[in-house]
Amino acid sequence: MADRTDGARTATVIGGGLAGMLAVTALLGHVDAITVVERDRYPAGHAFRKGVPQARHLHLFLSGGQRALDTLLPGTVAALTAAGARSLYLPRDLKTRTPTGWQRRFDERRHPSLSVSRPVLDAVVRERALHAAAASPTQVEVLEATEVIGLTGDARRVTGIRVRSRDGAGGGRAEGELPAALVVDASGRGSRAPQWYAALGRTAPYEETVDTGIAYASCLYRQRDPAAAPDAGVNIPAWPECPRGAAFLPVEDGKWLLTLSGVRGDHPPTDVAELAGFSATVGDPYVHELLSRAEPVSAVHGFRDTCNRRRRFERPGAVPEGFLVLGDAHCTFNPVYGQGMSVAALGALAVRTTLVDGGGLRPGFTAEAQRAAARAVDPAWLAAVGADRPYASADDAGAGLGERLSTWYVDRLAARAAIDPVVGAAFRDVVCLTAPPSRLIAPRIALRTVLLPRRPGLARPPAVVEPV
Repeated sequence: MADRTDGARTATVIGGGLAGMLAVTALLGHVDAITVVERDRYPAGHAFRKGVPQARHLHLFLSGGQRALDTLLPGTVAALTAAGARSLYLPRDLKTRTPTGWQRRFDERRHPSLSVSRPVLDAVVRERALHAAAASPTQVEVLEATEVIGLTGDARRVTGIRVRSRDGAGGGRAEGELPAALVVDASGRGSRAPQWYAALGRTAPYEETVDTGIAYASCLYRQRDPAAAPDAGVNIPAWPECPRGAAFLPVEDGKWLLTLSGVRGDHPPTDVAELAGFSATVGDPYVHELLSRAEPVSAVHGFRDTCNRRRRFERPGAVPEGFLVLGDAHCTFNPVYGQGMSVAALGALAVRTTLVDGGGLRPGFTAEAQRAAARAVDPAWLAAVGADRPYASADDAGAGLGERLSTWYVDRLAARAAIDPVVGAAFRDVVCLTAPPSRLIAPRIALRTVLLPRRPGLARPPAVVEPV
């Protein structure tokens, strides 16, 4: 193990999943040593691991996230494609049923989204991140089967972490401390940062939640006749009048992943025999028709931790010096929007940019980097909470007048985007995280959204791809 006696120019990353490995990549060349602390042991090959409870559900890497990923780790998108990830251009390769009808399939080719299983994604990114580390001057060590039990330091500054081995490994250390100039919390939805704050004598940061009460059930399928496989993925999200949704997307090895959803107790079954019946009750029978030509090849897996949750670490004084929070530990989204992985990549890229522009670690770096990561989160957060607010519980933070107007405008804009190539292109630029939300209120887009009549989408799933 590297000499960590004083923590000078060293970093510790809590969590060795996607966000953690991207954080490592962002720090390479800016610190002398990085220790990654991972609760699990990594599986051999492309296998699921217990510490990623949402892993068996749909995962999309949006085009904005792909750009950030390839900036951090050049060639990774190509490596994921070579490993079997499927590239889907939106809206050409994804048939989407909106509350007003089916979206037209414009042949835009601006926004490729990767549909990929989580084991493939994690393994490819981890391999490439560690390969990049081996070629850098930064020494990187991964401690598997090791959990973080607290922070060291005080309310003003974090100086490291306290760790405990989970299986007697870790160089014989049952429990100990790792000093560090920078601690990055990339531990995911289960982050214990609020509890660690309390132990340091700090108040936990302000937390916003918008909870739809949505639950998922997912199952892998294989087409009985591969030659008759659908020519596009399918997305039928829930809406207030129809609280059940479905998505059916291709993944690796010729398989298709079905994810069904339901809001506030109207949850899909986790029994494979009942799944097809539930698919007939979503907003359109199209997915149910497709399932009649496929057969399940996995068990059904459920997931219910779907709350949109944002901890405002970026506010003045919200983080002690030496502590930075990224990925789902900072902000989690309803998984139906496929934003989490892309936001993790954009957040890590924001950290790297902050290091490069400011000349590395320095006093005030963590607050500056946290603000940069928050700016990367903003577009996805506004989109997610705007869409989910109609389902929010009474316990969630209330929507002000500004947010209500925004929700009205975005609802009208989304309906227009389903049929209008101009508004649709702007909408996808923002949803795919390649443009700021201000793109949606540009004069040309605002006029088409507000002044043109609200018309329905297509009555049936579009078979034809339309040129633009």
